[in-house]
Amino acid sequence: MLKMIALALAFTAGMMGAAFAGEQYVDQTGFAVSGYDVVSYFDLPQSEVGQPQKVPLPGNASITAEYNGARFAFAAEANRDRFLADPAAFAPQYDGHCAYGVSKGGKVPGNPTLWRIVDGKLYLNITKNVVGFWEEDIPGNLKKSEKNWVGLEQQAASTDKIPNFTSAAPVAN
Repeated sequence: MLKMIALALAFTAGMMGAAFAGEQYVDQTGFAVSGYDVVSYFDLPQSEVGQPQKVPLPGNASITAEYNGARFAFAAEANRDRFLADPAAFAPQYDGHCAYGVSKGGKVPGNPTLWRIVDGKLYLNITKNVVGFWEEDIPGNLKKSEKNWVGLEQQAASTDKIPNFTSAAPVAN
């Protein structure tokens, strides 16, 4: 009986998604996505697979919103308002952790300058080399990530630093 209840709860948690989300990755800036404006990613043209992406806009420390236990910064109030209308549409998948890392069964930080939007969702990766591995089979890696995330989601956010990354911490007005 207890096993059936545990399975039902696990299934429900998996189906509820963000309602049972784990902690958002926050680095030394104190902001999610290292203070970059998550809405700005969706306004940038995407590069072809294998090519670097454009850098998103840095957020402003005085234009913020809370979501998933973290503070997000925005370059403009209009972007914050777009975010607040549907935060799950703009927040990075896997609570800002590396999509390829999740496909391999772990939580490591996502580098906000190594990104891709797939099917309207923002995914981050940790290093340029990892981006190459992830882009070799994006659909296959996403399938693995989604399967693994169910078991990883409730774990605490990564405390690792993004290697070789200097964030563009939010600017003050």
